[in-house]
Amino acid sequence: MGSKISPFLSLTVKEYRLFLFGFFVSQMGMQMQIVAINWQIYQMTHSAVMLGLVGVISFVPMMLLAPIGGMTADHMSRKKLLIATQIVLVMVACLLTLATAAGTASLVIIFTLLALEFSAMAFFGPVRQSIIPDMVPREYLLNAISLSILTRQSAVVIGPAIAGLLIALYGVGSVYALNAVALLIMIITLVPLKIPAHARTDNSSFGITSFMDGLRFITSSKIILSTTLLDFFATFFGSATSLLPIFATDILHVDAKGLGLLYAATSAGAVLAGVGLSALKKLHHQGRAIIGAVALYGMATVGFGLSRSFYLSLTLLAVAGGADIVSTILRNNIRQTLTPAHMRGRMTGINILFTQGGPKLGDAEAGFVAAALSAPASVVIGGIGTILTTLFVALSMPRLRKFKGDELTI
Repeated sequence: MGSKISPFLSLTVKEYRLFLFGFFVSQMGMQMQIVAINWQIYQMTHSAVMLGLVGVISFVPMMLLAPIGGMTADHMSRKKLLIATQIVLVMVACLLTLATAAGTASLVIIFTLLALEFSAMAFFGPVRQSIIPDMVPREYLLNAISLSILTRQSAVVIGPAIAGLLIALYGVGSVYALNAVALLIMIITLVPLKIPAHARTDNSSFGITSFMDGLRFITSSKIILSTTLLDFFATFFGSATSLLPIFATDILHVDAKGLGLLYAATSAGAVLAGVGLSALKKLHHQGRAIIGAVALYGMATVGFGLSRSFYLSLTLLAVAGGADIVSTILRNNIRQTLTPAHMRGRMTGINILFTQGGPKLGDAEAGFVAAALSAPASVVIGGIGTILTTLFVALSMPRLRKFKGDELTI
């Protein structure tokens, strides 16, 4: 068990409070923009292939540049890097607004700006995660990470709904313009932040040597390595999100509203579990909690694949979402706690390769298995794969199983 605290304890730290407010506003805008881009492209082309290219163009820059983003976060002011990424994102939103208003928003322009956007995000991701421990005391870190992840989850739920309303009333250009404003608000909140100089940089060289230092650090830490492997394989095997339209139509026999509820169930479970976890100042036996949460995620996934009841399916998706967010928060807390400040960016940048790669490859795997067998079989097999992976990590890497959360060494 763990000792209880206010779920908003880390908000008593001014720097973190400003950062989280700006992050929430900017994430709302970014989630709105994702909906607007997909809508605009589909209205232009009526092509599922073009929508698929959005995912590819979003994914490739993250994979190529995230390690570089991590190294940069360790070699320069993290505050300045955060502001620089937001400036690039503001430029993208403004150019999308102007191109749409002028009627010149071609696929080439949209895809080029999308690639630029996710190139900036490849730097934003590592620096955003690595700067949080610079702002809050160590004993607040679990709470701060919980609130950060909950903030993004809330934006994922609320942002698309606002985007749909704005598109219906004023068109996609209004969404791009509002996102530019949201990103400017993020910049304004970042300017007064005071980050300790000693927590920002190190003196190692920038390049392949620096990258290899980060990779060696991850592989030498059995605890961080085990959480990274769990992250990758759980999301590779266990994701059922891409198959939800098939389940809604062919398995559960519900309409578009029912499909929306299926998507919302995962986020609802995540928010509820995240709020509960954020109320804990300290959770004892964090390693066991991670293993249990990932195993529960796998079991809920298997149950969803077998379910033919709409309401049971909603419940199982909520359980899966809750288990996933608990394991995500704890994994991030362990990594940020055990990683030295000067190595945090590189660790996060390399880890993004796994956290982003797992779901993307998992969606492809789920689709192939569903085409060869069936959607339920694909989900059940994926859930079983998650459970077996969890069992393998728990047995082969006992350090994670024994990790309590108060250790300072790796």
